[in-house]
Amino acid sequence: MPVKNVLVMGDPRLLQVARAVSEFNTPALTLLVQDMLDTMAALNGAGLAAPQIGVDLRVVIFGIDRNPRYPQAEPVPMTILINPQIEALSEETYEGWEGCLSLPGLRGLVPRYKHIRYRGYDPQGNLIDREVSDFHARVVQHECDHLDGILFPRRIRDMRYFGFEKEFPDHWNNAALAQGKRPE
Repeated sequence: MPVKNVLVMGDPRLLQVARAVSEFNTPALTLLVQDMLDTMAALNGAGLAAPQIGVDLRVVIFGIDRNPRYPQAEPVPMTILINPQIEALSEETYEGWEGCLSLPGLRGLVPRYKHIRYRGYDPQGNLIDREVSDFHARVVQHECDHLDGILFPRRIRDMRYFGFEKEFPDHWNNAALAQGKRPE
């Protein structure tokens, strides 16, 4: 399957709210998911949302085993999640560094809920219902934001912690920062 072009910040399609998927187990949905998987793998992504490749549907994929863009990340099972819903399981949040295929080369320190429950469907229409925390929860929240037209810079509290990763590689890659601790 072909690797798709990923839309970058500034494209108005990234700011739209995506439409719900109404039919499961279709050739069109299978093709979309395969295109997303191929694109994410080619770009070493931890996740990808359909709007990022110009498709106006509530479909996200995510999963990570070992990834050079997230060297300290815990494994997250490969998941195809359609029409997702997220519920915070507590008010506890933490800050962690995020990047995005739609903002190549940029990183920011983003607050996210630490513990969440997410529900949605796989491509065949089977229910997915999981409780997760930490990096897994972060990835899900980040990808689902794309479905509501939200890019991660809108979530950053302090813009001093947003920039090109090549300008502060020792900061964003630092283990303490990976756990959400700010530089002094």
